[in-house]
Amino acid sequence: MIIRDKLYIDGQWVAAHGQKKLSVVNPATEETIAKVPAGDAQDVNDAVRAARVAFDGWAALTLAERADWLKKITEGLNARSEELTHIITAELGMPVEFSRSIQTAMPLEVLSLFVDMTDSFQDEQLDNSLLVREPVGVVACITPWNYPLLQVVLKVAPALLAGCTVVLKPSEITPLDAFLLAEVVDEVGLPAGVFNLVCGIGTEVGESLAGHPEVDMVSFTGSTRAGKRVSQLAAETIKRVALELGGKSPALVLDDANLPLAIEATLDSCFMNSGQTCDAMTRLLIPEDLYDQAVSLALEMAVSFTVGDPTEAEVKLGPMVSEQQRRRVRDYISKGIEEGAELLCGGVEPPSGLEKGWYVRPTIFGRVTPQMTVSREEIFGPVLSILTYRDEEEAIRIANDTNYGLAAAVWSADEQRALKVAKRLRVGQVGVNGGPGNLLAPFGGYKQSGNGREMGRYGLEEFLEVKSIQLPKNDDQ
Repeated sequence: MIIRDKLYIDGQWVAAHGQKKLSVVNPATEETIAKVPAGDAQDVNDAVRAARVAFDGWAALTLAERADWLKKITEGLNARSEELTHIITAELGMPVEFSRSIQTAMPLEVLSLFVDMTDSFQDEQLDNSLLVREPVGVVACITPWNYPLLQVVLKVAPALLAGCTVVLKPSEITPLDAFLLAEVVDEVGLPAGVFNLVCGIGTEVGESLAGHPEVDMVSFTGSTRAGKRVSQLAAETIKRVALELGGKSPALVLDDANLPLAIEATLDSCFMNSGQTCDAMTRLLIPEDLYDQAVSLALEMAVSFTVGDPTEAEVKLGPMVSEQQRRRVRDYISKGIEEGAELLCGGVEPPSGLEKGWYVRPTIFGRVTPQMTVSREEIFGPVLSILTYRDEEEAIRIANDTNYGLAAAVWSADEQRALKVAKRLRVGQVGVNGGPGNLLAPFGGYKQSGNGREMGRYGLEEFLEVKSIQLPKNDDQ
């Protein structure tokens, strides 16, 4: 049992004001593995006050000096990377081999990229105006449970590099990696108040941060429902809000595509992290005359997605993060069956031999129509819907017929054709023929998938204000 009995505020480990504790449960064993303090509004006030006091001094450092601090933090986390991997596997349930590369190595790579981004914002001259970029101020970073350290890094690293001070509220479901980060911050001696950690539930700590008058910006990743609430609270003080929310991403397979490759990549995306991924390809759009072939391939490949104990190397899918999440996914599967979708594999029953732990069988629905619930709502589980279309125009129309707009994929033997389709999709990022993700490219959504961008220079700019300084013109100008 891990006991975390303090929050990290103003450069010190301090007791929370309340006595409540939150349990962290291993979703594979259903056993409580840790207790963490449940912060409250007073803890938020203390953390915001510390961040406000620290802001001027931190913002006054050069960009290179702030990058040096980030480098120290990166080195400290690197030294504890294996510990991080096992902590995240225990609190989240992602299989350990995937945790090592995705939940640990990727955040560390992102950190290193930000460390090297010291020439990303320079002053600009525009006629007689000098344009300067300055930090927004105190930033509340509210992060989700599905990629816990990565989401923390995508907010905290650019905010600190930009010259902002931060208050981090990690998900109460997977908070342990954030406490380890705070330990590293403390060990390297980051100036007091620059980074603060307040754990707690969203309706208490999250809402207090979103509505706090001394918070200048909220960067939030989570559900669209919660994002709307954050926006409402933040609007009272007209603070900046960056939202990375849900998705219902389509994989659009054109009639000339490499069908086996497209199906394999779509299943990998849909089932990654047991489907608990905001940009997962959960809608597979197939030409009507290729439907039977696509189904045959999908069923053949689905067998390889082994479900089980996430500490075992050969396992590809671990459990849902919580009992509530498992219930939600099962309810959607039941809804799909009820509405007439064809259950091709999977279902609501637990995987054989895995009655303990919050496991869900990878599920594929066929003959899904665009009006069905499983085609329209984000399930956040390993559930794929296969839809058919008659021509390219209908395919694009179905792909865009959603409240979301986070990601998409297009597959075609003709890359230029695929590119033309990609440009017509109302989403923030599109993969063409399996093009790999780019940690320097902007990530974010259209419509109810949010606003703002993360990663690279675009992610850094979210935390900057642009000031225009008008200089006198010379007589000869």
